[in-house]
Amino acid sequence: MRSNSCPIVDAMKKYSSDNVTAFHTPGHKHGCGAHELLRELLTPEGLRVEVSLMDELDDLHAPHSCIRDAQILAARLWHADETIFFVNGTTSAIQAMIFGSVNAGDLIFVPRNAHRSVISGLILSGAIPIFLPVEFDAEFNLPLNVTVSTVERAIEMFPQAKALLLVSPNYYGVAAHVSKIAEIVHAAGMILLVDEAHGAHLTFSEKLPPSAIDAGADVSAQSTHKILGSLTQTSMLMLKNSAPVERIKLAASLLQTTSPNQILLASLDIARLQLEENPQLVTKAVDLSLKLRGQLERHGLKVFAPKAFDFDPTKITVNVSTRGLTGSQAEEFLRRQKIQCELSDADNVLFLMTFADDESTAAKLFDALKLLPERKQLKFPPPILTREITRAKLSPRETFYAPTATVPLIDAVGKICAEEVTFYPPGIPLLMFGEEISAQAVEVIEREKLSGNRVIGASDPSLSTIKIVR
Repeated sequence: MRSNSCPIVDAMKKYSSDNVTAFHTPGHKHGCGAHELLRELLTPEGLRVEVSLMDELDDLHAPHSCIRDAQILAARLWHADETIFFVNGTTSAIQAMIFGSVNAGDLIFVPRNAHRSVISGLILSGAIPIFLPVEFDAEFNLPLNVTVSTVERAIEMFPQAKALLLVSPNYYGVAAHVSKIAEIVHAAGMILLVDEAHGAHLTFSEKLPPSAIDAGADVSAQSTHKILGSLTQTSMLMLKNSAPVERIKLAASLLQTTSPNQILLASLDIARLQLEENPQLVTKAVDLSLKLRGQLERHGLKVFAPKAFDFDPTKITVNVSTRGLTGSQAEEFLRRQKIQCELSDADNVLFLMTFADDESTAAKLFDALKLLPERKQLKFPPPILTREITRAKLSPRETFYAPTATVPLIDAVGKICAEEVTFYPPGIPLLMFGEEISAQAVEVIEREKLSGNRVIGASDPSLSTIKIVR
């Protein structure tokens, strides 16, 4: 099997060129019945090959030909033992990773900044989370990552845990020290799972932190579409043989659609081929990012770069609080300059640099940021974050199915929380599904309510009341 081949695309083109008269799905039948607007969006050629479930096009749930070959090529390129393609987004990949790795009642370490897909994976698996605190950067008012010492402390407290899940790198590009954490986790007889949604490109440049698989993780879930060249909602799950591979495959089959879009699958194959042919593309993006960062700093703008963690510099976070702006105000201003950021938070705007960028797009961003106005704005106070390692009293699955009640916040001490309570910033949940609500948590909520920060996840945004397990 040649690494410069594209097995899924080749199979699609072969089937399309056979001039088969279709009596099968999809209903538009090679584009013959497609509306002209759909023809414009997908092109006639795209509609002709937009078929699935034919034997020649393989079966995502039991790959034996082109999908199998494409996944083998991807595993080889990303240094994994096996790869599973996903068309339901990285949410499904993370759910399958958890569902296939831990059993009901197992303990699993989870950072507090975990994506909601982690909670849904815990609901599916029945595992019980032990929540790990995440470090915080007070200057930029944003979350960092889990430290090695926190992992060591957690394993001392709960040596019976079966797995640890990391988010690395996080949205802002902050990577945990995965290599050291992998050593510690494996020495304790546990497996290491990594939500690497923002790190599919790490394998391809020595100027970036090592990928999770290269650093010793057993499984990593990557959003191939976020930084690389596949279509939105396409992802890959990278597995080493140290993971429960067959069970994870079964979990993936249970969670993925039985009608995968062949164009989405093909885009994963093409994204792999693009990096196979041009691995230097990622380093090009890194170099461009480093140059832009220097220009912004010389202009007097604060650009985020943590000192105690590994870091992906293609995530360019610019602090705008020094201009008296909130992140959302800066985002609105930049949008009027025809610049759209990836996200804005209380104090910052985040921009993603990829191999699609060049000197001209970097110059446009630099010119727009130079025009940021200055205003007088009260700075958000630093959030109050728990430093505790806490075990959920009920698993998220038990909490999901349990009868609930809504009670005044002041009466919730000692009760089991039945929802997520997150203040933004910092976007790190203060209370999670199944946690016991402590007097300290209520005190922190009462103080945070006065900050004016946005509340996420709670059914009552005012947090006068909270949902508990009855």
